[in-house]
Amino acid sequence: MTAVPGLFAVVGATGTGKSEFALDLVETLRERGRDAEIVGADAMQLYRGMDIATAKLPVDERRGIVHHLIDVLEPGEDAAVAWYQQAAREAISEIWSRGHDAVLVGGSGLYVSSVLWDFRFPPRDEALRARLECELEAQGPGVLFERLRTLDPATAARIDARNGRRVIRALEILELGESTHGAALPEAPVPWAPHRILALSAPREELVLRLDARVERMWQQGLLAEVSSLREAGLEPGTTAARAIGYAQAFAQLDGTMTEHEAIAETQALTRRYARRQVSWFRRYADAEWIDPSQTRPSAVL
Repeated sequence: MTAVPGLFAVVGATGTGKSEFALDLVETLRERGRDAEIVGADAMQLYRGMDIATAKLPVDERRGIVHHLIDVLEPGEDAAVAWYQQAAREAISEIWSRGHDAVLVGGSGLYVSSVLWDFRFPPRDEALRARLECELEAQGPGVLFERLRTLDPATAARIDARNGRRVIRALEILELGESTHGAALPEAPVPWAPHRILALSAPREELVLRLDARVERMWQQGLLAEVSSLREAGLEPGTTAARAIGYAQAFAQLDGTMTEHEAIAETQALTRRYARRQVSWFRRYADAEWIDPSQTRPSAVL
């Protein structure tokens, strides 16, 4: 067991049971005379009202365990990783000040990495950003991506050419004379604080079935109604939150550009692809302890 106060990170692909495992971990710690609190590391669970497609754990299912950095932003706001890093580290430091362990839980790889390692983020320039956004709107992401590929091929290779927000951020950093981190781990990451990484896994075939079934449940649980309510509250399809997997497809169905079958099928395909990217990201954590939660309980790893 780590010394008190400690930092655990429960990570892994979507659908591997991170939330339940983290709750079990906290309860196991309590049984051993230590208390703990959970800090969310899911980029979309930060947003209020975005519950179904993010698989956000309802308050009454959190077993009375304190959760931080869930439902802290309005859907129309943009969450920057640098902002999240500071907010998460402040939450963890406050948890430690109470003598409790902190359990960082989530599958957003860059968010998790920004907390665990000594990530430093390049500066921002709002005027430059606004100019690049105008170019994006006028020319589309393809032109800007080609510029990025010319200036920084390594970063371009790691960015989806259709992700205008990521392309703009990379160009902004370059124009400010900085080197892009390319949304990747440093070559030799330095820990921010001592920690243990518990990475959850599941057999690929089993995970695919689980994810496909979960997407179908999202529609059964009322995702369209949730998205409709978010739209009434001012969320538009072009904002960051609205582009999240599941939400973008629900918007398309509401707008009549996709049938329900098409929206579900695309969400399933994108979810499977996202899960593969998550596994690839977390596999680079040299100190991760890989666990199949169906076979291993938290008591076995403490």
